[in-house]
Amino acid sequence: MSVPEEAWPYIAITGMAAATFLVRFAGYWIMSRVPPTPFVRAALEALPGAIIVSTVVPLAMRGGLAAWIGVAVAAAVMVLVRKDIAALAAGMGAVIAVRSFGLG
Repeated sequence: MSVPEEAWPYIAITGMAAATFLVRFAGYWIMSRVPPTPFVRAALEALPGAIIVSTVVPLAMRGGLAAWIGVAVAAAVMVLVRKDIAALAAGMGAVIAVRSFGLG
């Protein structure tokens, strides 16, 4: 029995989805069985911020002045409003505005 060539992308996507689900489920399962130490708890609480910084900084480095202005505006809105959606919208709006004026 041979698998048609057109089916391989679907098989690959299904396999990757299953592997992703398994890894995520295993993480929740393991963390429900093992009580986290204070060090692990602190590390897990700092993880979202570290992920955001590691995602935003390389983009800002490549994005030039407009990207840095967008990051600054987003950070300022986050400090003032404490709403991440508002900060995201303000940062994106700042990048669009700066680029529309041809500055970045």
